Amino acid sequence: MNDSAKWDLRRMYPTDELWNEKLSDALVKIDELAGQRGKINSSADELLRTLTLYESVFEDITDLAVFSRSNFDQNMADTAAKTLNESLMNALTAVGEKISFLAPEFMQGSYETFEAYCEQRPELRKYDIFIKDFLSKKEHILPEEQEMLMVRMGDVGSCFSKLYDDLTVNDIEYPTVADPDGNDFRAIEAHYALALTNPDRAFRERFFKALLGTYQKHKNTLTTCYYGSVKNDIFTAKSRNYTSARAMSLSENFIPETVYDNLVTTVRENTKPLQDYIELRREVMGIDEVHFYDLFVPIVSDINRKYTYEEAQELVLKAVAILGDDYTELVRRAFSERWIDVYPAENKQTGAYSTGSYTSYPYILLNFSGTLDDVFTLAHELGHSMHTWFSTHSQPFIYHEYSLFCAEVASTLNELLLCDYLLRNAASDDEKALLLDKKLNDLRSTFYRQTMFADFEDRTHRMAEEGLPLIPDTLNELHGELNTIYYGDKFVVDEELRSEWSRIPHFYRAFYVYQYATGISAATAIANRILTLGAPAVEDYRRFLSGGGSLHPIDMLRVAGVDMEAPQPILDTIADFEKTLAELRPLLKK
Repeated sequence: MNDSAKWDLRRMYPTDELWNEKLSDALVKIDELAGQRGKINSSADELLRTLTLYESVFEDITDLAVFSRSNFDQNMADTAAKTLNESLMNALTAVGEKISFLAPEFMQGSYETFEAYCEQRPELRKYDIFIKDFLSKKEHILPEEQEMLMVRMGDVGSCFSKLYDDLTVNDIEYPTVADPDGNDFRAIEAHYALALTNPDRAFRERFFKALLGTYQKHKNTLTTCYYGSVKNDIFTAKSRNYTSARAMSLSENFIPETVYDNLVTTVRENTKPLQDYIELRREVMGIDEVHFYDLFVPIVSDINRKYTYEEAQELVLKAVAILGDDYTELVRRAFSERWIDVYPAENKQTGAYSTGSYTSYPYILLNFSGTLDDVFTLAHELGHSMHTWFSTHSQPFIYHEYSLFCAEVASTLNELLLCDYLLRNAASDDEKALLLDKKLNDLRSTFYRQTMFADFEDRTHRMAEEGLPLIPDTLNELHGELNTIYYGDKFVVDEELRSEWSRIPHFYRAFYVYQYATGISAATAIANRILTLGAPAVEDYRRFLSGGGSLHPIDMLRVAGVDMEAPQPILDTIADFEKTLAELRPLLKK
C-alpha cells in the first residue's frame, strides 16, 4: 500500500524511545502536581501554578494517549505497540490516585477568593469558566479519602464492560448457518451488516435468529452483567449526592434533564412516520409482515457503484464547499498531509474514528472499500476532525475539547451536506431513490432507534433505583414493548428480538446513546439553516465549530441557531423524515 494512504503518526513521536521519555517526563510533572497538595488555595501564585501544571500534564497525557492508541490500532498484532498502549493505561490509573486530592481541595476555595486572586495575577482570568463550572458541582465532590476510593471503585465498575466484551467477543461460541449458496456462514457480529442486507430473506432470518439466539442462551450472565453495571451507576450517583444516575450523567455536560425527556416524549408521540416507512418497506418487498431482519436490506436496487478514494475525496470537497474556502482547504490538507489511514489491513482496527490531541493533527482511521457508505463515513469523520481543528486552534487547552453532546453534530452535518449534494446531482431516478432510502435508514437507526435505546436505559435505571430487580424476563418484556411502541403493532417482535438489548455495548456507558438522536436533530436544524439562509447560518456554524468547551453544550448549539431544550429540532427531524419518505414513494412506483 502506498504510504500516502496511511497516516503519519511518527510526526508525533519519531521513535518509541522518545514516547517513553515523554511519558517519564509527564509522570515527573504529575509528581510536581501532586506536590501542590495543601497549597492550592493558599495564594494567587500557588493557584496559578496548580492550574498551569494541570493543563500541561493533561496536554502531555492526551498526546501520549492519542499516539499509543492509534499506533496500536493500525496493527493490533504489534507487540511493541501493545506494550506502549498498556503502559499508558497503567500510568493513567496511577495518575488518578496521585491527583485525587485536587477536586476536594479546589472545592475548599470560593469564587470570591478566585476573583481576588485574579486581581493579583491577571493570568488566572482565563480559568474563570473552568472555576465557575467546577465550583458549581461542589456538593458532588467528596472528601479526599472518599475520592481516592471512588477512583478505585471506578476501576471495579469498569469491569462490567470488560466482562461483557470478554464474554461476547472471546468466550461465546457462535454458530454457523447456511448462506444462500449452502456454504457455512458464521453468525457473528462482524457479519451482521453483510447478512442483514442480503436479499435472501430466509438467510437473513437464519442469521438473525442464530445470532440473537446465542445471546439468549447466555441471558442470565448477560442480565447479571448489565444489572451490575446499572447498580454501579446508581452507587456512584448516590455516593456523589445526585438524585439519579441519569442526573449525574447529564450533569457532566450541564445538560438539563428536560432535554432527555423532551427527546423521548416528542419521538414517542411521532412514531407514525417511522411506521409508515415500515409499511412502505412491506409493500415494496412484497411480504406479509415485517420482522427486524427485514429492516436493513435496501428496498431500492443497488446500483453497485464503487468509488475510488480519489472520487470520494472530490465528492466530499464539493459537498462541504458551502462551509467556506478555508474549510475545504483544511480538508485538502487532511488528504495531502497524511492525516488519514485509509484502507483495511491485516490486524488493523475495524470501523472508523477521528482522534487527535491539542498539538497533533486530528487523525482519522478508515477502512475504505469503495462503497457509498464509505464515502459517507469519510465525510462523517472529516466533520469530527474539522471540529477538532477549529476548536484546538481557537481555544486554550482548558477549553479546546467539545462535549459529547456536541460531538456528533459536525460529523452528521457533513453527511447531510453530502446527501444534499448527491441528491441534487443524481444521474437517474434510481440513484436518487437509493440515496433517499439510505437517508431514511440512517434516520431510522440514528434517530428513532437510538431514542428507543435511550428510553430503555432510562426505564431500567428507574426500575433499579426503585428497588425493582432486573431479571431476563423483565428486560426482554420491556425491550419487546418498546419495539412495538416505536415500530407499530403491525411489526412482528420475534422472541429473539426481545433480547436484543443484550447485544448493545453502548448500554455499558449509561445515558450515552441519546446523544446520537439529539446530535442528528441539531445537525438537521443547522443544515436546514445553512441550505436556506446561506452565509449568515454558515457564520453561526463556524462560531460553533470554534467554540470547543468555552460554553455549555446547550448554549454552544444556540450559537449555531439551535435550541435543544425546545421540541422544534426534534420535530424538524421528524418532518425531514416525512419529507424524504414523500419524495421516495413516487420513485418506487415508477
